[in-house]
Amino acid sequence: MKRKNKQENRKKRHRKIRAKVKGTAKRPRLSIFRSNRHIYAQIINDEEGKTLVSVKDSEVKPVKKKDLTTKRAKAFAVGKEIAKKAKKKKIKSVVFDRSGYQYHGRVEALAEGARSNGLEF
Repeated sequence: MKRKNKQENRKKRHRKIRAKVKGTAKRPRLSIFRSNRHIYAQIINDEEGKTLVSVKDSEVKPVKKKDLTTKRAKAFAVGKEIAKKAKKKKIKSVVFDRSGYQYHGRVEALAEGARSNGLEF
């Protein structure tokens, strides 16, 4: 049976990933959502069903005017910001949930940004 479109294929991959990846109190889940224009990240405790920290690219303020010109640069900034907020909540390590997206481009940039600010996964 053939899949109808990319979105359905991604949802299928996401269900497979979520069957294995669970966020706990010790290691919550870092989940991302990527639209054509924006990128969002959340740290979630699945045991309680609560979002502990969330960041979206429109919340991130550029240091210089040219800093956030590309989507990849915005994703890196979101990664840094989510790691900074996680440190304030005393979260040191997380489980990375790429939500069915391939690990390259903006997804990879977000992960690198989070790692550069000290978040472990």
